[in-house]
Amino acid sequence: MGHTTESSWVPSVALRVRIPGAEAAALLLDGSGRVRGDADLVFHGQPAHPSGAAWSGPSGLVLDLNGVEPEVERIVVAGWSRHGGFGEPPVLDAVGPDGTPVLSYVPEGVPDVSAAVLGVFFREAGGWKFDGLGEGYGSGFAGLVTAYGVEVAEDERVPVLPGPVPLAGVVKMPRQAPPPGGYLPGVFPPPERPYRLVEGWEFGEVFEPFTAEGHGHRVIAVDPSVPPGPVLVELAHEGEGYVSLYPLDEKNKDEDFLFASPLPDFRGSRVFDAPRKHPLRFRITATGRWRLRVLPVAAARPVEGVLHGYGPEALLHPGGPADLRIDFYGDAKVENAYISLYTHEVAGRTSLGTDDRLLLSDNGRLRRSVPLADGPLVLRHYAAGPWTLTVEELD
Repeated sequence: MGHTTESSWVPSVALRVRIPGAEAAALLLDGSGRVRGDADLVFHGQPAHPSGAAWSGPSGLVLDLNGVEPEVERIVVAGWSRHGGFGEPPVLDAVGPDGTPVLSYVPEGVPDVSAAVLGVFFREAGGWKFDGLGEGYGSGFAGLVTAYGVEVAEDERVPVLPGPVPLAGVVKMPRQAPPPGGYLPGVFPPPERPYRLVEGWEFGEVFEPFTAEGHGHRVIAVDPSVPPGPVLVELAHEGEGYVSLYPLDEKNKDEDFLFASPLPDFRGSRVFDAPRKHPLRFRITATGRWRLRVLPVAAARPVEGVLHGYGPEALLHPGGPADLRIDFYGDAKVENAYISLYTHEVAGRTSLGTDDRLLLSDNGRLRRSVPLADGPLVLRHYAAGPWTLTVEELD
């Protein structure tokens, strides 16, 4: 198996690997470059390797490189589309256990095939390296795994084209942030960001965070120690399915929702005015496990440098005028890949107000820059997918 691009070292840890918009599979190969048996194929139909070193979750693969059996010398990562073709270049990205980006591999072009080998992890000098391959299979997933020695039932076979089809113009970007940035696919609960208040931020009181966890539908009574006024509400939901969160009014009826999304492995935060005349309560509808946190607004992430995220997030801009570049990688199959950005001026205020300013509202993948005015500002950033923000300060 030749290496078509310069290989790069990766840490020997449990890597989270995914191919957004496609199904992902891992093939564990011995020195011959083939599987030892059908158990060496890991995908949604066979989600765990007997060794425990590889498994498949709702949002991708986990490859525990430190726990791989000595007989396994290579792990091939493949992706396939259930829609007859990829339509756009697939992306293979990997992050470490703490969400640190490890690599991102992007072919520039994809032939009209439904399955492709995107990369391989292989042993070298006691560690592991990654190499991008970019090989498409016109025979689909069945033909791909058969090429590595997996036995496929005869009625599942597809006529095999003569050999793999190279993907044109492969470009690999080792050790750069994959589109989801700190997003850790398939992990619940997600790693919590360090609880660090933005210095000098005065919008909303400071208090000890409140956390609740559960599964499915539930009404949540927030601890009375959470003060009225502006607070930060964070929500995480496990796996596929719809999740929504509604604050309840003094008559125990739904107010306008804070979150309502089918985004897989939903992550979201939003600034909300906790009521002053009655206790803070929420109603959550969910298909899976969830975690809710209520924190001071000053605990939201400040917009500075390069910021990676996934889903809707409340952000803070405490500085002066700047330009904000937005790279959005949404999937059109999820909420039409909708994205929007509003800002709220909060200097001297004790509530969020209604004079918000719309800076962006669009659908689909995009790269765009918008101007940010003088802070302090609260940013209400809604994105149905992964994104990257880059702050370009003005001279």
